[in-house]
Amino acid sequence: MKHLYLSFGFLLLVSCNYFDVKKTTSDAILNEELKTFNWSDVDEYPSFASCNDDVSKEEKKHCFQNTLIAIITNKIQRDTIVVSQDINDTIFMKFQISETGILSLMEAKIDSVTLHEIPNIKELLKNSLDSLPEIYPAIKRGQQVKTAFTLPVIIQVD
Repeated sequence: MKHLYLSFGFLLLVSCNYFDVKKTTSDAILNEELKTFNWSDVDEYPSFASCNDDVSKEEKKHCFQNTLIAIITNKIQRDTIVVSQDINDTIFMKFQISETGILSLMEAKIDSVTLHEIPNIKELLKNSLDSLPEIYPAIKRGQQVKTAFTLPVIIQVD
């Protein structure tokens, strides 16, 4: 009986560890969540009203890009551009769309030959963005977020 009481007392002392509650702070939970968070992907890409049908994420992305390219191309084609040599160039335009849906041209990488032949190309590109339809910003976890992307625009002038 003595051994039984001794064993019971020993188990009681050892089992106290099972009642310890480990507390985690909200900062620890946030830091753990941030480690698993994919910062380079969004739940929904930015879009125009014409692209807001019930389509997949990739289709919505392609619709947005194709619509933006079409708008830029149409605006540039309306202007008369005179060149002394043929131009076949791809301009890489870096954009940023704010949380409120405002599109900003951050940078345009233009070949020196294209810049020489069309000195006002940057102005033409900026002006082509003046009359864009309403842009719906990207969404990440139910929140509207700022996004940045690069869009290639092909310039062919004969």
